[in-house]
Amino acid sequence: MTDLTLETPLARTRRARRVDRALAVRYPDARCELDFRNPFELLVATVLSAQTTDVRVNLATPELFARWPDAAALAAADPTEVEDVLRPTGFFRAKTRAVIGIGQALVERFGGEVPRRIEDLVTLPGVGRKTANVVLGNAFGVPGITVDTHVQRLSHRLGYTTSEDPVVIEAELGALLERREWTMASHRLIFHGRRTCFARRPACGACPVAALCPSAGVGETDPVRAAEMLKG
Repeated sequence: MTDLTLETPLARTRRARRVDRALAVRYPDARCELDFRNPFELLVATVLSAQTTDVRVNLATPELFARWPDAAALAAADPTEVEDVLRPTGFFRAKTRAVIGIGQALVERFGGEVPRRIEDLVTLPGVGRKTANVVLGNAFGVPGITVDTHVQRLSHRLGYTTSEDPVVIEAELGALLERREWTMASHRLIFHGRRTCFARRPACGACPVAALCPSAGVGETDPVRAAEMLKG
């Protein structure tokens, strides 16, 4: 277990990069788990993923994009019909307003195309820095750190930050990791949070970075029982 009171900024940076390398070995298939074929689909799917699972979103988006395949089509969609498709994702009325609003904004301000700058993306309805970084990193290859609930939780457990502000966490993680690794490091942390480092009871005894984690031992430490808890 790492003693943070003795850790220098340089040592923290080195530890964070060792953690990332270890997670890369553990999760070689880490990736965005939302299904998409283009930037528009990823943008809409990411907005829909709020307060639900990627699995539920992936079940709803095939019909959504079959009926409204681009920004212009979604901008002109009947909200009642969109609500029916999005109902299984939860908060479907608010999500319908958001995605139709996104379609309208893309048509009116960006020629129907998804912009490639974070400053433009965050002006769209329902789009914050988290969603913008998902789109930039996975649709356009622009490195970005996605601070979702898993990344926020693991950043605290790993001793990378004490902040609750996602913008601050994004900046602090960015300072620890190489820029070229930002997108993939986010995926690895999310995979680790979903499969091993659970919110209520992490599987510490089966964790590949337990020796580098100041929170090691807060969950199940028995290797056999911890291994039985793993998902994916």
